[in-house]
Amino acid sequence: MEKNAKIYIAGHRGMVGSAIARKLQKEGYENLVLRTSKELDLRKQQAVTDFFAQEKPDYVFLAAAKVGGIQANNTYRAEFLYDNLMIQNNVIHQSYLNGVKKLLFLGSSCIYPKLAPQPLKEEYLLTGLLEPTNEPYAIAKIAGIKMCEAYRSQYGCDFISAMPTNLYGPNDNYDLQNSHVLPALLRKFHTAKVEGKAFVEIWGTGSPKREFLHVEDLAAASLFLMEHYSEPELVNVGTGEDLPIKELALMIKKIVGYTGELRFDTSKPDGTPRKLMDVSKLKSFGWHPSIGLAEGIQQVYEQVDWSRIVER
Repeated sequence: MEKNAKIYIAGHRGMVGSAIARKLQKEGYENLVLRTSKELDLRKQQAVTDFFAQEKPDYVFLAAAKVGGIQANNTYRAEFLYDNLMIQNNVIHQSYLNGVKKLLFLGSSCIYPKLAPQPLKEEYLLTGLLEPTNEPYAIAKIAGIKMCEAYRSQYGCDFISAMPTNLYGPNDNYDLQNSHVLPALLRKFHTAKVEGKAFVEIWGTGSPKREFLHVEDLAAASLFLMEHYSEPELVNVGTGEDLPIKELALMIKKIVGYTGELRFDTSKPDGTPRKLMDVSKLKSFGWHPSIGLAEGIQQVYEQVDWSRIVER
């Protein structure tokens, strides 16, 4: 990408989009086009049409999405399917119509079958049934991948897709009803420490394994892919390492400095047993993550203004 190119980041106030914006600015890309969801509702076709006609961006990072953890995905199934389909359909189609040079579509590791072999290779897409609790979100993201492939095939668009593993970092969501496991655990342990609670309750058995990538590493990978990757196939972005939720909880407990006990509510769902990404494809292009998990969680915990998040 040229340093003076006009770059549109869809979803720039979210965890992923804001990290991409920071990374681009750090690398000298200053001509960023940014709109809040109030300024531009990406679900509305005419609004997106007018925006692209007016701004004519050269490059697009599509990081806008309706996201959440198991409970949110399972509760708002229609919204997760409709909102994400509308957002990506509008942005991808208008990028084609307005001659965008390159677009990066960001998906999720939940696109892979629930019981796919581990680690998850890119070619496992559509080889089995999805995890039921987040199926609507996964189907929307799969549609986005296939849309990028189809627009490349039919129209010659340089649209690529990247599938990040579980993310954490600045601007994460700490709402216990809608957040992912890592920020939810951070909030639970911090609250328990402040309030002197004897135990912290964790959903499920603690046995499912998860992989976590700092969002700053994803931002670095996103820029790397925009500059070095131009293939029809999706590419995984992760660390290639995972750990059980119980071990994650013990790590966070230590970082927070909580001294109570853990209790696992086995009546709650575990979700997918394991979701480890095969990142050999991305590594073969020369990219590697740089932030270790314990180091990254420590940074995040110290950066958060907990007084604004935890209800006293």
